[in-house]
Amino acid sequence: MSLKIIITGASGMVGKGVLLECLDHPEVSKVLSIGRTPLEIDHAKLQELIITDFLDYSTVADQLKAYDACYLCMGVSAGGLSEEKYKVLTYDYTMALAKALLQLNPGMTCTYVSGEGTDSTEKGRTMWARVKGKTENDLLDLGFKRAFMFRPGIIIPLRGIKSKTKLYQFFYDYFMWLAKLMKVLSPNSVVNTTQIGLAMINVTKRSFENTILRPRDIISLSD
Repeated sequence: MSLKIIITGASGMVGKGVLLECLDHPEVSKVLSIGRTPLEIDHAKLQELIITDFLDYSTVADQLKAYDACYLCMGVSAGGLSEEKYKVLTYDYTMALAKALLQLNPGMTCTYVSGEGTDSTEKGRTMWARVKGKTENDLLDLGFKRAFMFRPGIIIPLRGIKSKTKLYQFFYDYFMWLAKLMKVLSPNSVVNTTQIGLAMINVTKRSFENTILRPRDIISLSD
């Protein structure tokens, strides 16, 4: 099998973890990273598409054809953002790309990283959870051959990866012992960036019975 993958959010913690696993994997032949700034990673499999408008892909459509999967890892913290702004960055950007990719690659597998606590009813009190829930629901209904929503919960970054969110990185710098303790006490509630990347590749290769993947599913798929 020779997989061609599109990744968003590869400059972030989860996205970079997924990218590194794709670059290392023998069954992935090509990776296209879509982002705002260059990654500064030199690898034979990697191509980069630098864009400024995350709502319109009409001018770059030819560069998005003939891919097997898209791993949508782009995300921002909701802290300090209005619901309107957070929805644009989280929902609108994701759906614009997903619709463009589906039209160009009707057999594509789509994975999307949301998080534990995502609100599938879209009616809860927590703003980010509602927006993520709507994003998940609409991706699942969009028409991809296969679509999977990743809700990883607590994530341990490996391979020297850092979080771009200062609050998260503060936690990793000073409280990683707590995450590792949680992994010991509740092994199926904590995942690492390598497991997320491998799970995405494996779910592309062999599918999975659930469309919403929680930590236990991610760990299982990463083997």
